[in-house]
Amino acid sequence: MASRSTWRTGTGVRTLLLAALSGTVAIGSYTLVAEGGVGSGTTAESGTESSVSSEPVAPFTTADQGACLTWQVDDQGGVTSFEQTDCNSEHRFEISARENLATYPTSEFGADAELPNQTRQAQLREELCQSPTVRYLDGQYDPYGKYSIAPILPSAESWAGGDRTMLCGLQVTDEKGVPQPTTGRAADQDQARVAEPGQCMRVDSSSVLHTVPCKDDHHIEVTLKEDLAPVFPDSTPSTRQQDDHLREVCTQAAMDYLGGEEQLYQSTLQPYWGSLPTESWDGGSRTVNCGLVFGNEEDSFATLKGSARDGREGFTIDGEPPAEQPDREPIRRGPSAEAPAGQEQSGAAVTPEAPAQ
Repeated sequence: MASRSTWRTGTGVRTLLLAALSGTVAIGSYTLVAEGGVGSGTTAESGTESSVSSEPVAPFTTADQGACLTWQVDDQGGVTSFEQTDCNSEHRFEISARENLATYPTSEFGADAELPNQTRQAQLREELCQSPTVRYLDGQYDPYGKYSIAPILPSAESWAGGDRTMLCGLQVTDEKGVPQPTTGRAADQDQARVAEPGQCMRVDSSSVLHTVPCKDDHHIEVTLKEDLAPVFPDSTPSTRQQDDHLREVCTQAAMDYLGGEEQLYQSTLQPYWGSLPTESWDGGSRTVNCGLVFGNEEDSFATLKGSARDGREGFTIDGEPPAEQPDREPIRRGPSAEAPAGQEQSGAAVTPEAPAQ
């Protein structure tokens, strides 16, 4: 049985993380507001409903393609203060298309029709919002990125009054599917979904990735955000090209983050990074994360708790402190140096293969 000090290959762990990253695009659909009033907000992700104020609001359904919308969420989950706003200001929704469901080629949305439920809203997103939104972005949409496509329908009151407007748009959601404030038009942004250095992430049983406090159970501790745009300015890089660049960058990031190569060695953690698949790069994503993980023998993540920055006394791996490491000499002679005693190298470095984002 390999010891905890072994640097393991990352094929199985890479597959797990790829599945997690592919599954974490939070796709919410919302029934929010129409001219003259507000409705109730319901997320497709959580299925929970929150009551909202009945105060007069700026009419969402008069907004058109290219407009941005925002609102406030109080401590009880109530949604208030709807308004149109400049896209260069903080907003929660950018309109990509405006649809009139009254022209839908069935009687489904006739005068006596009920407001579509969450399942039907999700279907309408695919049927009526997906293609127009990708066109709105001139074809540059990362399906694994931070932006999700969602519809906004009129309030129940406005729907009952005959309003059949549906707004399609882009939003950045948290892990619960709640739209978060963002600034700038989506077409001008790096679409990559990345965490900040010092944040920790947990992969749940459904392979969904959550940002959690490092004091809680997690699987990845983020050490760096790396912008690949200056490195590959003229073409879409292959995974191998990204790996060749990120191997040294993320190993150095791990040492810098922990305070040196000896601290990395003593942590028994592995430098790890994400790479961008072609569809993400072509969709407008350029940034990846470097991080620290521990790969178990069954090619899965070990559960970490606490920050590796706090040293041997500050974090655990599957409930135990990092295994004591033998002294070694020399500590490190550069990227081509042999792995320390008791450790095996993965590929050309002491790092497992990079996960795709």
